Amino acid sequence: MAKVITFLADGFEEIEALTPVDILRRGGIEVVTVSISGNKTVYGSHNINVEADEVLDTADIDSADMLFLPGGKQGTENLDGCEPVKEKIRQFLAAGKYVAAICAAPTVLGRMGVLEGKRATCYGGMEDRLTGAVTSADKVVTDGNIITSRGMGTSLDLALKLLEIFTDKETADKMAATVMYL
Repeated sequence: MAKVITFLADGFEEIEALTPVDILRRGGIEVVTVSISGNKTVYGSHNINVEADEVLDTADIDSADMLFLPGGKQGTENLDGCEPVKEKIRQFLAAGKYVAAICAAPTVLGRMGVLEGKRATCYGGMEDRLTGAVTSADKVVTDGNIITSRGMGTSLDLALKLLEIFTDKETADKMAATVMYL
């Protein structure tokens, strides 16, 4: 079974984080939410607090197939300031594993220099922070093992694309119909 690590940082955008977690789990994908703060309780940007499954220091990240970074202004800043997360991103990309990010979070990848020559998208107006990327206004952009998405309104599009990556288009389309995404 595929495994996805969803990094949660204080200030994360709740819909961007939890929609992919929900859809992937419904689709039979193992998703582990990992707090980067050391506390299992993570504070969302709209005062919706979430209890993470694990904390960064003890989570088994290396066994995952994908790392997922939700956005949110403060959440993205916290992810960008977390060297262990960025080191895992580098390792996953070097190993050919997937890294996905939505809204402001693709800017973490841009600042790291890993988007050079890659197609990517992010929250509108932040494209200049996708250093080296060929930017797009598409809802979801996949370039090799990097998947990016625009924001809260594209969370379901991203979630279905991630499900498709780990299963197939038919399974993702069935999930879309099941959740009435028409």
